[in-house]
Amino acid sequence: MDRSNQMHRQISAMRQSLFDQGYLDEQFIQLEELQDDDNPNFVEEVVTLYYRDSSRMLHNIEQALLVGCIDHNLLFMIQYMERGPYDFNKLDNFMHQFKGRSSSIGAKKIKSECGFFREYCRTGNGEGQTGPKDKARRPS
Repeated sequence: MDRSNQMHRQISAMRQSLFDQGYLDEQFIQLEELQDDDNPNFVEEVVTLYYRDSSRMLHNIEQALLVGCIDHNLLFMIQYMERGPYDFNKLDNFMHQFKGRSSSIGAKKIKSECGFFREYCRTGNGEGQTGPKDKARRPS
């Protein structure tokens, strides 16, 4: 029983850390409140679906960023090389979907980053997507 209590405390501390660091918001708490005895794995199932869907969304975004690249195996070699032209409308649509899905489970930081990415798309700023920029230069 002691081992079970210790694991429960570790999970609680990790969960709280995700809130403290701004990764999760109150939407995640609302998701947890939907879990009950009839569906004890509800949160796990929803988060698992989110991760699967996120993987697909990130693949779509990656493909949109690789337009014009003939050999996709060269991804790591060309990550920071100049590419384009970007289809900002397509990228904005993908980011809109990703932002909405992230918001629905309380993934606060991802939702915020999607907002920055969408602003880059709206302004046609391809530089905003090719590498990390300091937050002072990000649009608000």
